[in-house]
Formats: sequence, C-alpha cells, structure tokens
Amino acid sequence: MKIRNIQDEDFLRISTNLNTWWGGRDMVDMLPRLFIHHFKDTSFIIEENEETIGFVIGFISPSNLHQAYIHFVGVNPKARKENIGRTLYEHFFQAVKEKGCTEVSCVTSPVNATSIKFHTRMGFTMTDGDMVIEGIPIHQNYDGIGQDRVVFVKSLEAWSDTHFKN
Repeated sequence: MKIRNIQDEDFLRISTNLNTWWGGRDMVDMLPRLFIHHFKDTSFIIEENEETIGFVIGFISPSNLHQAYIHFVGVNPKARKENIGRTLYEHFFQAVKEKGCTEVSCVTSPVNATSIKFHTRMGFTMTDGDMVIEGIPIHQNYDGIGQDRVVFVKSLEAWSDTHFKN
C-alpha cells in the first residue's frame, strides 16, 4: 500500500465511490472539490494496485493554527478491518503535529456507533453537548436544523503512533 498527499485528479475517483462506500447514503455533497483542492498538504489517500483503499481530508484551522480538523475519512469496504482508518489518522496527526498543531477535532453523527467507537479508540474525547442520549453527548443542530453531531477533540501534545488502543 502507498500513502500520498491527495491531488486534484483524485476528486472524481473519490466522489464516484462515496455513496457506494456509505451503503447508498447520499454523501457526495459532504465532500465538494474545494476540500481536495485547498487542503492537499494535510489530506491523504492510500492506494493499492492503483485502487483507492482510503482517504482522509483534513486541514489546519485558519482561525486557530494550533488546531487541525478532520472533515472526512473514507475506507473502501473491501479494506475494512485492515486498520486503514487508523493509518490515515496517524499519518494526518503526524503531518499536522509537524506543522505546529497540538489538537485535532472532528464530528460524527450520533447514530454512527461505529464512528463513535473508532474515535474513542483513537483517543478522542467527546465534548459536552446540549443533551445526552445513551451516554453520548449530542450537539443539537450543530450542522443545521436537525443535523445533530457528536464533537470530538484529541490532544497531540503527548501523541505518538504507539498510542492507538485496541
């Protein structure tokens, strides 16, 4: 497998696979071309035999240069359970840490139990929300009316690639 910075020409290949990778959910609007075009330095793709195995789209906050944000991550269903997500996140952590970031944040949907478990295993902490459902702090209307989210934050100050918990 090869990991590299994402490039403009990767957009259509990624975009074409999004809905399929998400089991038919309409995800294409969540990843417009601008994210790939403007955040190449901190976004990565993993390929094997010229097939996309996974990608992470993230950036350093222009408002807080010590904070990075992971906007989108995807793993080819054929490659799930092979630690592709972990590899992408750790590559992102290292890249933004080298650029001076001390913290990474991201969000997920409260119904995405797999994502919540993954982020918790990666050492992210859920931030307090407006309400709690089944022990999960929820930020109501975070991404618009009816678009509730779980907000995660992770400190990179003591992070190294050996901190992934099984």
